[in-house]
Amino acid sequence: MLTKENHMLAESKIEVYQGDMEAIVSGVFQTMLQMEAYPSNEPWRPSPGHFTSSVYFGGDWQGAVLVECARSTAAAFTEKLMDIPLSTQSKEDLRDCMGELANMIGGNLKSVMPRGVGLSMPTVVEGSDYSVRVCGGNLTTRRAFRCEAGTFWVTLVEVVRSPSRIS
Repeated sequence: MLTKENHMLAESKIEVYQGDMEAIVSGVFQTMLQMEAYPSNEPWRPSPGHFTSSVYFGGDWQGAVLVECARSTAAAFTEKLMDIPLSTQSKEDLRDCMGELANMIGGNLKSVMPRGVGLSMPTVVEGSDYSVRVCGGNLTTRRAFRCEAGTFWVTLVEVVRSPSRIS
């Protein structure tokens, strides 16, 4: 049973991870894409051809991190990260780049989480009519970021497990 005390503890954890997330996203973009990425208050809005990449955490902390952006933004990321000109990029290049961004952000977040937390392989979804749901997930924080390529969103979802009942 999720008590008020457990809920408050979970909320405080997610707030800590959110602060780490902002620093990690900025660091990954500066180091790997040579782009300044800074938090923004822009509301989330999926667009046609939207990309969502994700990695999942398992162990003492369970959840996921998702990176979402428009196709044009993913193409600009791909050009910077993989040094592939826009004119020669394939859909597979865009998927690989977005998966790698989720993996780098998730891998860095993993370092601030409890010991023993594992990270999945990245998953990438694209299109104009889809939704992504992390089953059992709640306490979501979604943060917009701006960079020269456009706006993108990073979402952190925590899965709160119910305590096991032993009779």
